[in-house]
Amino acid sequence: MVVFGLLSAVAGFVKLRYLVDKAIIDNMVFRAHYRITSAILFTCCIIVSANSLIGDPINCLSDGGVPENVINTYCWITYTFTLPHNNAKPVGTHVAHPGLGGDIGERRYHAYYQWVPFMLFFQGILFYIPHWVWKQWEEGKVRMISEGMRGALIDNQNERQMKSKRLAHYIFETLNLHNTYAAGYFFCEALNFVNVVCNIFFIDMFLGGAFLSYGTDVLKFSNMNQEQRSDPMVEVFPRVTKCTFHKFGASGSIQKFDALCVLALNILNEKIYIFLWFWFIVLAVMSGVSLLYSMAVVLLPSSRETILVKRFKFDTASTASTLIRRTQVGDFLLLHLLGQNINVMMFKDVLEELCRNLNIDTTSGASPTSVPSAPSTLEMSPIYPEIEKYAKDTEI
Repeated sequence: MVVFGLLSAVAGFVKLRYLVDKAIIDNMVFRAHYRITSAILFTCCIIVSANSLIGDPINCLSDGGVPENVINTYCWITYTFTLPHNNAKPVGTHVAHPGLGGDIGERRYHAYYQWVPFMLFFQGILFYIPHWVWKQWEEGKVRMISEGMRGALIDNQNERQMKSKRLAHYIFETLNLHNTYAAGYFFCEALNFVNVVCNIFFIDMFLGGAFLSYGTDVLKFSNMNQEQRSDPMVEVFPRVTKCTFHKFGASGSIQKFDALCVLALNILNEKIYIFLWFWFIVLAVMSGVSLLYSMAVVLLPSSRETILVKRFKFDTASTASTLIRRTQVGDFLLLHLLGQNINVMMFKDVLEELCRNLNIDTTSGASPTSVPSAPSTLEMSPIYPEIEKYAKDTEI
């Protein structure tokens, strides 16, 4: 029950919130880092820490002379080892367990298992840090300026126009002042990509260089002949290992005790890390694509025009082009985040009001010089047609 209580706390990372409750200040890939990945890592940390799921994490068998609790504790806090040259030998005829046998040849030491929960917890924090940095940098700007506009479309036309005008006026008054804001977002997005790549190499170093090819080795193993294959998961996370304990005998001579240790925890570890291998690869690819998308937004104004027209359904391409020319990258990022928080109709009202503030014709996208002048008071008069007719007759 304690485990389920801890897991329910972790569920807060991935729970769905209504837009009216919390402003969206990032994209879907960004949220995959600090919500989904952090939640996965914290959940795995709780699972491997819950000894009630698998019993004791280690149980060692020796020939006597050393109490069981002593040899268990010693082998857990120091290390155990396997013999890699025995991995492919038939079990039951040549070796008792994969990687075990006579103490001859290279040894592969395993000292990671007591650090796995700490490692997973630390990685969960690493994936949350970019989001924390961005929240401090963002300072709740989108939440404050979109207050009362997030969620469903406002039915009252006057209220909707008033709020749209107020928001457009704020953007107009702060035009070209959001580049530092955008720089913080793009920095944190790049930090996400660097973080996931570094975590892949970090785990590889933690597991003694076995993680980079771990997933591909498992896939190859599943397609190999059953009689001629060696399980890579057992090689990286052995279920049975050897441990050597030394103590003084009755006469003061050093006695050596060999023990076989069952690492039940590795049943969980092997599944956790094969999942993390695939998830980190997918996350790294998504983060790279997201980073390229952001670079296109920064370097190519045409991409910003396409986003306004295709995603936010804003008028014509010529109007969007004029609006993009009059704004900078920081202004566009703010508009993009606002477009994710408010209704499409209201966002279109905001863009149209912003165009009016910038003297951009929203019907054709023409420049201000080509826009016809407003009719005079005389032209608006109902007797103007008679006056115009009289003027023409006089000229004749």
